[in-house]
Amino acid sequence: MVDVSIRAQILDLLLELKKEMDLTYVIITHDLSVVYYISNKISIMYLGKIVEMESKESVFNEPLHPYTQALIQAIPTLKGRKERKIVGGENPSAIRPPSGCRFHPRCPYAMEICKKVEPKLIEIKPNHFVACHLYEK
Repeated sequence: MVDVSIRAQILDLLLELKKEMDLTYVIITHDLSVVYYISNKISIMYLGKIVEMESKESVFNEPLHPYTQALIQAIPTLKGRKERKIVGGENPSAIRPPSGCRFHPRCPYAMEICKKVEPKLIEIKPNHFVACHLYEK
């Protein structure tokens, strides 16, 4: 956590170095503004498992996983209030995660299979992967 102006300078420096040296970064953060500013591809994780992976445009504009949807809807805007899906329930234990899909205790779309079977990360569209039983065929 640094001052906003210092953070911007650091991020700009990282982007400059990335371009000049053809670098790849792995950035782990809860700050979605940083993710959007510096990333090309994004992996969204919930309790240590990747639930969605795609380009930043696709993840921010067309989120598929219910957790990703809730994260994106929680981003404040300058345009005023927007309709948000509130994720209910309490965060499960990371030490003893729930069986099946780790998000199922809080998911508004949870089905019986979600409680029992961990969803696999599958490609829904070219290069857009999601781990959710809603998208299995």
